Amino acid sequence: MKSLFFILFFFSCTVCFSQQTEEFRQVKNYYNQHRSMLNNEFKKKFDAETNNVIKTSIKQDFLFFMKKMDSIENTALVGALLKVRNTEDLSNLEVNKKLNPSKDQNEIFPYTDKTADYPGGINALRQEVARLFYSDGVYSETNPVKTNVAFVVEKNGKISNVKADGDNFTFNRQAEIALYSLSEKFSPAVINGDPVRYRFRLPLTLNIE
Repeated sequence: MKSLFFILFFFSCTVCFSQQTEEFRQVKNYYNQHRSMLNNEFKKKFDAETNNVIKTSIKQDFLFFMKKMDSIENTALVGALLKVRNTEDLSNLEVNKKLNPSKDQNEIFPYTDKTADYPGGINALRQEVARLFYSDGVYSETNPVKTNVAFVVEKNGKISNVKADGDNFTFNRQAEIALYSLSEKFSPAVINGDPVRYRFRLPLTLNIE
C-alpha cells in the first residue's frame, strides 16, 4: 500500500501565465463518463445474478476493469502534462523576447498583505492533492520517496508553472499531474489591494508499504 503525506510551505513572487486546466479537465471528464457506464453495466449484471460465487467473480472483474481504467487515464494525463508544459514554455519564451527590462514581471515580493488561499484552506488543498495523486504510477526502489513541488498562483487564481524537483522522475510527474488537476481556483494574493502572482512550495513524501 502506498500512502501520501505532505507539508505545505509558501512564499510570494510574480511569475507568468495561467494554468491550462482545460487539458486535464477534458481527460478527467472523458474517463469519469466511462467509469460511470462501466459501473452501471456491472451493477446490472451483479444485481441480476443469484449465485454468490458468481457475484464475487463479477465484483472482482469490476475492480480489475476499474484499475485498468485508472492506468489508461494516467497515460492520457501524462500526455496532457507534456502538452501544457510545452505550451507554457513557449509562452514564457515569447514573453521574455518582448519583456521590457525596466518592468521585470518576474519580481519576487518580500511580503503580501494577503496570501493566496485554496477554497476550504490548506487542509482542503492537502486532501484534494492526496485524492488526485495516482500512487500506482510511482516506481521506486527506495522508501520513502520525496519531492518538492513549486507552483504559481496567478492573479486570476489559476495555477501555472508546476515543477517538481525530487530525485524520482515518476513521483515528480504524478505530483505535477495532481497539482494541475486541482478542481478549484485559489483566491489570489494581494498587495495594497491589488492581486499579485504568488508561489507555493509543496513538499511531498510517499511511503510505500
